[in-house]
Amino acid sequence: MRPIPTAFHIGPLEFHTYGLGLAIAFYVAWRYLVARVRARGIRTDPLVELGIWVVVSALFGARLFHVLTNWSTYSSQPLQILEVWHGGLASFGGLLFAVPTALWVKHRRYPELGILDGLDIAVPALALGWAVGRILGPQLMVAGGGHPTTSWIGMYYADQVGKRIPVPIIQALEDGALFVLLILVERRLQRVSAARATRTPPTGALTAIAMVVWGIARGLDERLWLGEDGRLGSDLVQAASVALAIGGLVIGVVVYRNWRSYLSAPARPAVPGPTQLAGP
Repeated sequence: MRPIPTAFHIGPLEFHTYGLGLAIAFYVAWRYLVARVRARGIRTDPLVELGIWVVVSALFGARLFHVLTNWSTYSSQPLQILEVWHGGLASFGGLLFAVPTALWVKHRRYPELGILDGLDIAVPALALGWAVGRILGPQLMVAGGGHPTTSWIGMYYADQVGKRIPVPIIQALEDGALFVLLILVERRLQRVSAARATRTPPTGALTAIAMVVWGIARGLDERLWLGEDGRLGSDLVQAASVALAIGGLVIGVVVYRNWRSYLSAPARPAVPGPTQLAGP
């Protein structure tokens, strides 16, 4: 089976499947985020500004992180730094720049929305976008596969010799499973809090779950199928994965305690009976 073409032509124009796939993934995540914001009765007009800033900062950070962790390659061929159509975007670099940028825009345009409230709204859309983006992004780029393999699951990728572990497909399944998990947890928490409509339920559960699950999954992917022992980029990715998972655990502990307090409090104010209304 030959590698999937990484570019195609329409007349004189050349289009790279990697970039087109990422554009589709961004659009899917964007539309779902708009739907989630609208479903909560929150105004959606600032989302255009938010989306532009997040996309630009994520692309810049992802490319910068990739270049820095592969500097031995790019230092001798600096012009390749600009060749993003060949791939080379690091997820953690995108997060490192996009999340602070998103929080800054949220502070300006949604000052009434708490940080964890905003993250809980966004993380399912982010997981969905990642799932789509793995299939339509790295799966279609130059050198998109993992370690060499002779297994039946191996696939051929452009500019890589022999069959490779289809890590983009594996990661798409991981991110898709995370998306389903987040939606199931969200619906469960909504049902639990429905009976306590007089109180606002704690937030942050979805954020904590996403950080822990994605951090562990991304670290294992790098360790088992992508990384090379002693390589700076691989070591940094694994360290960032551990840090993300630990941060999620810390948030999770706080959220768990908040939910215990929330559930232990009376669901509704007691309705006074006839004897209470009659007075002494």
